[in-house]
Amino acid sequence: MSPDVDVLLARARAWGAEDPDAATRAELDEIVARVEARDEAALADLADRFRAPLEFGTAGLRGALGAGPNRMNRIVVQRAAAGLAAYLRDVGHGDGAGIVIGYDTRRNSDVFAHDTAEIVSGAGFTAHVMPRALPTPVLAFAIRELGCVAGVMVTASHNPPQDNGYKVYLGDGSQIVAPVDVEISARIAAVGALAELPRVPHDRASVPVSEQIIDRYLDTVAELAQDGPRDLRVVYTPLHGVGGATVAQVLETAGFAPAHVVTEQEEPDGTFPTVGFPNPEEPGAMDLALALAERVGADIVVANDPDADRCAAAIPAPTGTGAPAAFVMLRGDEVGALLAHHLLRRGRAGTYATSIVSSSMLGTMAAAAGQPYVETLTGFKWIGRLPGLAFGYEEALGYCVDPDHVKDKDGVSALLLLCELAAEVKAEGRTLRDVLDDLARAHGLHATGQVSVRVDDLSLIADAMARLRQSPPAELGGLRVEQLDDLSAGSIDLPPTDGLRFTLADGARVIVRPSGTEPKIKCYLEVVVPVEADADAPGDVDAARIAAATRLDALAHDIRGAAGL
Repeated sequence: MSPDVDVLLARARAWGAEDPDAATRAELDEIVARVEARDEAALADLADRFRAPLEFGTAGLRGALGAGPNRMNRIVVQRAAAGLAAYLRDVGHGDGAGIVIGYDTRRNSDVFAHDTAEIVSGAGFTAHVMPRALPTPVLAFAIRELGCVAGVMVTASHNPPQDNGYKVYLGDGSQIVAPVDVEISARIAAVGALAELPRVPHDRASVPVSEQIIDRYLDTVAELAQDGPRDLRVVYTPLHGVGGATVAQVLETAGFAPAHVVTEQEEPDGTFPTVGFPNPEEPGAMDLALALAERVGADIVVANDPDADRCAAAIPAPTGTGAPAAFVMLRGDEVGALLAHHLLRRGRAGTYATSIVSSSMLGTMAAAAGQPYVETLTGFKWIGRLPGLAFGYEEALGYCVDPDHVKDKDGVSALLLLCELAAEVKAEGRTLRDVLDDLARAHGLHATGQVSVRVDDLSLIADAMARLRQSPPAELGGLRVEQLDDLSAGSIDLPPTDGLRFTLADGARVIVRPSGTEPKIKCYLEVVVPVEADADAPGDVDAARIAAATRLDALAHDIRGAAGL
C-alpha cells in the first residue's frame, strides 16, 4: 500500500482504539479490513470519513452518523461538549452555571445528550437533561426558564434519517451566531489529540428537567389562543417525530377537539419508515395526511417536522361542486402572511421580521399597520435575537409567534395560532384561502417559488455560484435585472454570507445561495402581481395566481440556465 494509505489506516486504527461506541468501532474495523483487502470503494469511504473534522458552525454540528471525525458519533459529540464548556468558562461562566440538554428520537440522540451532560458536568457546570425526547422549542423555552447559560439540542431536524446534529443556544435562548461559532470551534480543536479525550473529566451527576418546566411550556403556548370559536376539524401528522403528545396537549388545553392523527406516522421513529425525507416540504411527505384529510372532510391539515420546530399546513382547494375537496399545501410564505395577519389584527406591536429569502409581503403588511420591519440573513439565529421582535418567520416553515418565551422557531405555537385563525374564519363562513385573497387584494399577490438542487459533489454548488458571479444575467424570466447584490460582501444591514440577490423589474426578485444544512443549492423566486380590489370580480385573485405561476416558471427556467443547474 502507498504511504498515504498507511497513514490513513493508522489514523483509523487510533480512532477505533479510543471509540467508546461498540457499533462504530465495529463499523470502522470492517471498513479498515476492506481497505486492507484493496477495496477501492472502502478506501474512498475511509478517506472521506477522515478528510477533515465535521465543521462546527452557526448551525452547530450536523452530518451523517458513523465512525470518523467527519461523521456524527460519540467522540465528535464529546469533543464538541468539551469545547462548549471551555468557551463558556472563558467568557466568565463559573461552577454550577446551568446548561440544559434536549434530544429527539433519532438514532443515538439520547446517547449524545447524556455524553454531553457527563462532559459539561465534569467541567463544573450543572447539566439539566430533558426527561425524554421532546420538541426543540421546549429546550429553547427551558433555557430562559431555568436561567441557564447555554442549551444543547441533539437533533438533525428535517434532515435524512441517516443524519444527526447538535444545535447550541446561549443563555438568552437564541442560537449562536458568528463569531461565537468560530470561538467554540477553536476550543473544540484545542481539546487535544484523540488520545487526550478520555482524560477530559466526566461526571454523571446530571439533573432531570422537571415536569413542571414542561407543563409551563405547554400552558404558555395554550394561553396564546384567546377565547373564540373552536369548531375545527384538524388532521395532524408529527412525521414520526416528537411533536405528537405536545401538540395534542396544547390543542386540548386551548379547547380544540382532538385532531385526526395519521396513525402510520404517529409514534416517534428515527428511521422514518413512511417518508424518504422527513420534511413536510419534500414531495410525498404529506401524502398520508392529505389522504386522511379528504376521508374525514378536514378543515385544515397541519404537520410538524421531526423536532417540531417547524409547521406546515394544507387547506381544501375550492371545488365548486359537492365532491370532497382535494387539499393543497400552503407555502411557508403564505402561512407566514396568515400568522402575521392574525397577530396584526390583534394589535401585536413590535418588529415584524423575516429572512432575505422569504417573501417581501411581510414588509408591506407591517408598513400598512405602522409596525417596523426588518430583513435578516437566513436562519432563526438572526431573527430570534432581534430587539423588540413581535413576530418572525422564514419561508422554510419556521415561525416565531411568542418571542417573549421562545426566541426560536416553534412549530407547536405556530400550529395552534393557525388553527385558531382557521376556526375564527370558519365561524364567519369563510376559509383561510379567503383571507389570503383579501391580503392579495390589499397588498398585491406576492407569489414565491424555489429551485432546489441536491448534489453529491459539493464543487457543483461552488461552480454554479462562480458562474453567476462571473457572467450574471441581464434578464430573468423576461424581467430586467435592475440590481445585483453580492451578499458575500456584506452591507450596513447584513453580515456577509455566500449568496446573490437579483432585484428585477415589477417588484420581482431572485436570491441564490447554498443551503446551510444540506448539500443543496437553492434559488428563491418572488413575483408581485397587482390585484384589483373588486368585489364584483371574484376571480381576480385566481387570474393573478395564474399570471404569477407563469412568471415563476419563467424565472425558474432562466436561473437554472444561468447557473448551469
